[in-house]
Amino acid sequence: MIEQVKIIKLTGNLNATTSQDFRQNITETLKVGTKIVLIDFQDVTFMDSSGLGALVLAFKTLRAADSKLVLCSINEQVRILFELTNMDKVFEIFPSQDAFNQVLVSKA
Repeated sequence: MIEQVKIIKLTGNLNATTSQDFRQNITETLKVGTKIVLIDFQDVTFMDSSGLGALVLAFKTLRAADSKLVLCSINEQVRILFELTNMDKVFEIFPSQDAFNQVLVSKA
C-alpha cells in the first residue's frame, strides 16, 4: 500500500552527525513508496551546511522517485540559511503542519 504523506519530525540539530540518520530515514520512506514527504522542523534548533546538503539530496532522491519533499515549521535560523542559499526558492515551505494539511485537503 502506498502511503500518501509521510511526516518526518526532526529534533535538535540537523548537521554532519545527524544527517546520516536523516538520509537513512529517507531511504526507508522510498521503500514504502510515499507520494509526499513532509519534514517538520518545529523541534529543530540548528541546521548547518551538512544538514542542508542532506535535505537537497533527499529532495533530488525523492523527485527521481516521483515523490515530493515539503517542509514546515522552520525557525528563524533555518529560514535565514534557506534565504542566504536561495533554497527557499527550491523547497516548498509551509508555516505549520496545519497549513500543509489545509492545502492538501483543498487539492483532494
